[in-house]
Order: sequence, then structure tokens, then C-alpha cells
Amino acid sequence: MDKIRVIIMGAAGRDFHNFNTYFRDNDRYEVVAFTATQIPNIEGRRYPRELAGGLYPKGIPVYPESELAQLIEENDVGQVVFSYSDVPHMYVMHQASLVIACGADFRLMGGKATMLESHKPVVAVCAVRTGCGKSQTTRHVCDVLQNLGLKVVVVRHPMPYGDLAKQAVQRFATYVDLDKHQCTIEEREEYEPHLDRGVVVYAGVDYQAILRQAEQEADVVVWDGGNNDLPFYRPDLWLTVTDPHRAGHEVTYYPGESNFRAADVLVINKMATADYAGVRTIYHNISRLNPAAIVIEAASPLFVDHPERIRGKRVLVIEDGPTVTHGGMTYGAGYVAAQRFGAAEIIDPRPYAVASIAATYDKYPGTGTVLPAMGYGDAQIRDLEETINATPCDLVIVGTPIDLTRLLRIDHPMQRVRYELQVIGRPTIEEVLKDRFAG
Repeated sequence: MDKIRVIIMGAAGRDFHNFNTYFRDNDRYEVVAFTATQIPNIEGRRYPRELAGGLYPKGIPVYPESELAQLIEENDVGQVVFSYSDVPHMYVMHQASLVIACGADFRLMGGKATMLESHKPVVAVCAVRTGCGKSQTTRHVCDVLQNLGLKVVVVRHPMPYGDLAKQAVQRFATYVDLDKHQCTIEEREEYEPHLDRGVVVYAGVDYQAILRQAEQEADVVVWDGGNNDLPFYRPDLWLTVTDPHRAGHEVTYYPGESNFRAADVLVINKMATADYAGVRTIYHNISRLNPAAIVIEAASPLFVDHPERIRGKRVLVIEDGPTVTHGGMTYGAGYVAAQRFGAAEIIDPRPYAVASIAATYDKYPGTGTVLPAMGYGDAQIRDLEETINATPCDLVIVGTPIDLTRLLRIDHPMQRVRYELQVIGRPTIEEVLKDRFAG
């Protein structure tokens, strides 16, 4: 039987995992290419032979997604596998329509084919969209498990933007490890808060190898999801975070709706700032699609060291990059803090954006008057630094969860905004975890 020729559409994460778990050693298929989108500078690489396995001694090329139709025709492709996240259902079907018009099959892969089994209990924290509050929920879960006397190891959704062979298995226990692995700003935003709590973090490319190593030092593995992707490991407890500021997205985005339907626990975050109509919409969708789920209400209160220094100032607000780009939000914690603590004006940074930062605004024109903390490599970090320092302001409000001054120089005075999950009422995440893991 002739092999089915395959292209995997991705963004340097789920695509590589789907290949590793299903296609790598499967001689029924020949993966001829990956395509790449969402993340800057990931096309034009090769998935290395060291990771691709014996069927692919030359590795596999990565092309821009814009070349998909041409690649299907030139390579006589029979199947295209869509393997990235945080996109509207309509977008997925447009891609499917393109693929089908080119004569190939269009495929989405579920958990039976791609979720790995762990020897240790797994708690998965996922979301219906980027920016729902997944990170602070994961931190809260880790705090509770540690207080139960359990050794927690976090495995983070992949962000492999460097040398893929060297990044196959990454272990982070200290800030030195972040420097050693040349982590991007996005990676540091996810890893640093865990390290501050004494929690070891694993990430990389080969999640089977990562899991086997993480299991050696964990009582419980916590899957820290990225975007609104599905877990790579089969969960014993599945939490999904929802966002009433974007009510309805839990049923209109891929694969967030799958997380919404599959969750054991649904967290409705941002209750302190949400309007009633949004909360009601989420409850209505829970009753339709996942009525058996435990529902937990929560907020993400802000903490600023010196809020009085914000009042009356002309401020530049820096936000978490993915949230205000492909996450579709026009603001985040920094913007909320600027308004709450009396900033006189929020300066629009777009006229002062340079190089790759300006290109980011062009790609995501819906981004509001905030500066996404983009830092995929040294050049973009320098572009971010130049943009910050060129923006005329009295104060910079940093709404990302890391200390940017470890990576770049900020010439203006600054205030950092921190946020943690606060559960409202009962049931609580602590009660749910105790029921599963205590004793």
C-alpha cells in the first residue's frame, strides 16, 4: 500500500507533538512538511533528524503556511493535519475548505491518538482562550498540592523557538536554567513564577521523554497548557478556565470548546470585573455542553507595589504578548491597573514601534493602545527595548509576570503588576484537589 503523504499545519508546538506521538514511527504515512504560523521566525527551519526518527533521516522542512496550497500540489499530499490552537471555528473551516479544494483530506486529531499516559497522577490546566487566567490557576493548583505535602512538577506546553534538537527535553529549576536555554520573554513569563515557588518546570519538544524524566521527581504532574490547546497527557483531573469578558468564545474557538466540554472542573475567572450577562452566558453554555462539571468562581486581583505613583501619570502599558495578539484581547492586567489607580493618560505606543514590534501591530491590528511584550529572540527583545524607551511617558506599567529588566533596559520609571487567582465561595480548587489527592 502506498504511503499517505501528509502535511502538518502548526506553530512549533502541537504540530511537533502530533508528529512525535502518531506519525514518527508510523510507516503508513510520510510527513513531507510542516507549515508554520502565529509565531515569528519559525518557518524556514527543519524538524531535525535527531527527533524525526528513522523514517526521516534528513528531517522534515518547515514552510510558511501561506504556501500550503502549493505544497499540497507539489508533494501530491493526501492528508493535511491541523495542529495549532486559539483560532475561531470559522477559521478552521476556511483552512479545511482550502485543503479540500486542493484535493486532500483535512484532519483534526483527538486525545486517543495524541495523549500520553503517565505513571503518576496528572492535573491538567487548560483554557477556552489565551488570556483567561490559566497561568495563575496553574500556580494556585501547585500551591494547593504543595500544601498537601506532594512533590509537584509542572510540564509546560511547548514553546521551542530555538535549536529543536537541543530543546528536546528542558528542565528549569533556577533562573540560571532560563539563561542557559536562552528563553524568550514568552517562555520566561510562564516559567519564572513557578521557579519563584520552588516548582521545577519541564518543557521542550519530545513530550514522551519529558514525561518519563518528570515522573522521576514528581508525586503529581501538573500540565500547564498553552493557548487553548488540549493536554498532551491524559488527565486524572482536567480544569478548564473560562473568561466572562469574552463570553461565548468557549463555544466558538478551537480547540477551546473541546476543553470546555471535556473538563471535570470549569473555572469562571475574572468575576470581580465581569458583567452579569457574560457570566450568565457561560453558565448557560455549561448547562448545555458540560452539566456534570464542577463550577468554581474566581477572580484575579491585581497587586502593585506603589499604586500611588500611577495617579496623574502619562503611562505606557506593557501586556503579556499572546493575550493581546492572537488572544484577541485589547488590554490586560496593566491596562486595568492604569485605570484603577488613576493614570492621567495611557500613551498609544504604536507610533513609536520599530521593526518587528511594528510588524506585530500590522499582523494584529486589533491590539489596543498597549505594548505586547514580544521577545522571540534577541533581535525582537532589542526592538521591544527601543520601542519602550522611544515612547514618551512618565511611567511604564508592566503587566507581564516577569521582571523585564533582567532582559532589557527601561529608561523610564516603572511599576510591575502582579495577579494571582482568588477563589470565590465554594466549591474551591483546594476542596476538589483534597478529594482527589489527600490521604
